[in-house]
Amino acid sequence: MRTENSRIPVITTASEPNGPNGPLMSELAHAAPKALYVPRKGEVNAWDNPDFVAAVRKTGRKTLIMAGVWTSVCVMFPALDAKAAGYKVYAVTDASGDPSLLASSTTIARFVQAGIVPTSTNAVVSEVHRTWNRPDAPEIAKLYGLISPNYAAVAESFNKAQAAARQSE
Repeated sequence: MRTENSRIPVITTASEPNGPNGPLMSELAHAAPKALYVPRKGEVNAWDNPDFVAAVRKTGRKTLIMAGVWTSVCVMFPALDAKAAGYKVYAVTDASGDPSLLASSTTIARFVQAGIVPTSTNAVVSEVHRTWNRPDAPEIAKLYGLISPNYAAVAESFNKAQAAARQSE
């Protein structure tokens, strides 16, 4: 499936929707309503699920951007397997979490050793964004504001300054 304003396929999954981890987070389904959801049968590593791998292959893309609940499990396991299968993999570390800083640091070191590129949400959005000269730029600006409240404050200040300047003309 495609995101609303781009042609980036989005695939979501949950290891066992009826198990201890529960179903896909409702926030993800809301943020990417057109994403392809691939149910799994309990596999911890999404790459161990043939339907998930088939969905990834069907996109025709060779670069994957991955995030998950735990960087050290939900992201690392399928990222390592996707890399071994010939994909270029980016792991969005701030869109994932871990039980400890040590777990995150160890995972990032393992990513780098395996050739997986650690990145951030802001970097991914900026790389996809590329230019402010596009019709969906205001929506992208809202994403930056969600990622960084400081950016939202700068944008708010600019908009108020522009409004004040118009009023004084």
